[in-house]
Amino acid sequence: MAPAPRPLEGKTVIDFTQIGAGPTCTMILADLGARVVKIEPPEGDIGRTLGPGWIDGVAALFHGFNRNKQGLTLDLKSEVGQEVALRLIADADVVVESMRPGVMDRLGLGETTCKAAQPDLVYCSVSAYGQTGPYSRRAGVDGIMQADSGLMSLIGFPETGPAKVQTPIVDVFTGYVAACGVLASLMIRQGDERPQLDISLFRSAIALQQAAITSYLVDGEEPRKQGSAAPYSAPNEAFPTADGWIMVAAYNGGRWERLCDVLGCPELAAAPGLATSGERVANRQHMVAVLTEYFSRRTNAEWFELLSEADILCAPVSTYGDLLRHPQVVQADLLAQVPRSNGDTIMTPGPAIKFHGTEQPRMTAAPPRSGDPREVLRQFGFSDEEIDAAIASRCFGGVQ
Repeated sequence: MAPAPRPLEGKTVIDFTQIGAGPTCTMILADLGARVVKIEPPEGDIGRTLGPGWIDGVAALFHGFNRNKQGLTLDLKSEVGQEVALRLIADADVVVESMRPGVMDRLGLGETTCKAAQPDLVYCSVSAYGQTGPYSRRAGVDGIMQADSGLMSLIGFPETGPAKVQTPIVDVFTGYVAACGVLASLMIRQGDERPQLDISLFRSAIALQQAAITSYLVDGEEPRKQGSAAPYSAPNEAFPTADGWIMVAAYNGGRWERLCDVLGCPELAAAPGLATSGERVANRQHMVAVLTEYFSRRTNAEWFELLSEADILCAPVSTYGDLLRHPQVVQADLLAQVPRSNGDTIMTPGPAIKFHGTEQPRMTAAPPRSGDPREVLRQFGFSDEEIDAAIASRCFGGVQ
């Protein structure tokens, strides 16, 4: 296979983001070929400290969000640090920042100042609640957004308290939204105005719930916690088997009838209260109780084979250990081996954007903290004398 095309080759991104959402955005841009320079404060990206899962004292989370980037530690509270940052921006195509609204302006790196230095710049701001509105100055993280957006109210079972998606789903989705916005802005013709991108975790968390919130706006009914079940169709949930759980979606296209045949209860297909998906949704508790009795008689592997042969949508509920053995993961290049400078490699999920008939592009590991700034600055035209003067100001966090 040929290497994947790199559509952002030649584009430069200056990355002033931390933890999850912003770094996801800039990682996607890096995967697509952009040169991304990650600017960290002297104390480092907070994401470096968020374990468990550690690689030489650095959180696995940081490695998972920051592949394919160059790194530069820079004290943006210092005058020299701000001057260095602005000079990098003057030679860039994109800035992505995740400060609270107003902070970049106070640092002399707001949109107006940056676009004075580079008029065609794409300026993308990622924040908790957006650049305007009564909550705009509030901070927020993934869990807070899951709670405040209503997402947490959907998760779990009726008898349980609030639950959250354990992976930072709002952060990651926001990162993809931001990357989409950057790509759209780059398509605006050079010389035309490129408005500031205002990307928020809160707005993204609401968009993530498009189906559920739209249903509420139509009927005014608060959604109920339903565990693994989809509230709009049945059966569309996980059932316990002899050795685990299997997710089954058999609510349309004749699949309900075929499911009953495979289970050995063909008479159930037309039973009162179960004949249509709507009836099964209304009588879900009864349906689940009946089907569970049948599913408990065989293993996941047995049901997976039988249901797949009948073209019934299904999948075992996998652990991460199971996922690593998944045939599609093994054969379709879904995990990336990211080489480190010491010769080791780190395994992470590969890029979600796949170009058909190509192999994954070469990966590089997340940048080290407090590395030598000379390599990065020379790429932006700094002379050795200018670099030495900046180093002497200690704007790089004490690098000598």
